[in-house]
Amino acid sequence: MSVLITNESVDFNALKGILGATDGNLASHVKYLEKLEYIRVSKQLINKKPNTKYSISNKGKIAFKKHIDALEKLINAS
Repeated sequence: MSVLITNESVDFNALKGILGATDGNLASHVKYLEKLEYIRVSKQLINKKPNTKYSISNKGKIAFKKHIDALEKLINAS
């Protein structure tokens, strides 16, 4: 989510490289995030090759901010 919060959109291969994830692992994570409506998925053809891009939704931004706020509270409590 931190990659998507700082970029307008990121394609599957770039996201895979940034995260060091396998195809299957990344696919299962983005599928779950899409189900929660935290990300938007757009698919298109570029030079006759499929290209999938991901972007964060408003719901995803709110959830990410809540997560960061909770982590900060944990850090500050110790």
